[in-house]
Amino acid sequence: MFKTLRNAWSMPELRSKLIYTFWMMAFIRIGAHIPAPGINPDAISQMMSSGSNSLLDLMNVMTGGAFSTMAIFAFGVGPYITSSIIIQLLTIAITRLEELSKEGEDGKKRISKYTRYLTLAIALLQGGATTLMLYNAEILIEQSSGVFALTLISFVSGSMLVMWIGEQITEKGVGNGTSLIIFINIVASLPQTMMGILAYGDYLKAGLLILALIVMIGFAVLMSLGERRIAVQYAKRMSGRKVYGGQTQHIPIKVNLAGVLPVIFSMSLIQFPEIVTSLFVRNPSEGWLTVIENLRWTTPIGGTIYLVLIFAFAFFYSTIAFNPMDIAANMKKSGGFIPGIRPGKPTSDYLAKIATHITLTGAIFLAILAITPLLFTAIFDMQVAFAGTSLLIVVGVALETVKQLESQMLMRQYKGFL
Repeated sequence: MFKTLRNAWSMPELRSKLIYTFWMMAFIRIGAHIPAPGINPDAISQMMSSGSNSLLDLMNVMTGGAFSTMAIFAFGVGPYITSSIIIQLLTIAITRLEELSKEGEDGKKRISKYTRYLTLAIALLQGGATTLMLYNAEILIEQSSGVFALTLISFVSGSMLVMWIGEQITEKGVGNGTSLIIFINIVASLPQTMMGILAYGDYLKAGLLILALIVMIGFAVLMSLGERRIAVQYAKRMSGRKVYGGQTQHIPIKVNLAGVLPVIFSMSLIQFPEIVTSLFVRNPSEGWLTVIENLRWTTPIGGTIYLVLIFAFAFFYSTIAFNPMDIAANMKKSGGFIPGIRPGKPTSDYLAKIATHITLTGAIFLAILAITPLLFTAIFDMQVAFAGTSLLIVVGVALETVKQLESQMLMRQYKGFL
């Protein structure tokens, strides 16, 4: 990784992209420390430290601490990521969007425009709900409609600005703008996490915990790069005087095809009743509070539901991202076949069976990473926010960015020969 960065720095064009990316990331970190207007800093600090909501903790880590202080970048790239996922799902369900995705650059531009509009709507929804929660908790400096509107506008504007910065990093920087913003926010919270671990005073446990985190990083790298390659043989065919085919290629199926989306979706769904209650119910009944308490993922019932949801979302996303029937049909059209498997339906059934096994392995891997905070608390008696989900995001973004830099360097080397 460091060798790739050093080689990229030696190329003037890539050096300018790295510098541009650095300044954009610095701007993101500055915005994460500017509180939104209308917020009472002391009251928000007291509210965040009084309870432990796992979803809010995850949002706080992914925004680099901006959510805990209700900064102008409190939601980070969350609305943009949510809208991108929704558009991706709608592209499969709506024929018109599917046609747009196949129309090349113009179609991609129109889909990007729809994604931006949906990002604005989601930012308004999240910002409105959060501002209403702050209003009901009397955390705003003044209980008036003017302060309410000012706070809401600052949240929405911050989300749209972060989206724009991510697009600029993708276009003018090293690429993967949205992912890099999440990356820098998570990494920014790492020193504070390490200081919190050392503050416990038990240096033996702290050392063992840091060693466990290093082992988890290696495990996350292994699973992020892991894939099952299925050999595909192409028959020879004549076209004029040339012979095509007669070679073996591979269909790669990633072990962790869904990334961290199943964990985030599962956490959001299981915490949804508690969040809605805190927003709209002032005096909930004792029975409802008992239900919410049992739904928390730290309880046996909530933890079981949490793990089941992770597996369900992992298989759901796998069916969307990997379509065995389309792959089998394309292979049949191009004269490809899997050795020992007949073309057509037998091939699609074989691919579906392999994908199911791989997805199960990836879901188990995600479940292990998801429960690491509980394991750390039980074994080391320490609260660690920088856990499995954050590690998986950091590792995945770092590996993808290195690949991007290597491909850009390779492209420039080819240009030198032309």
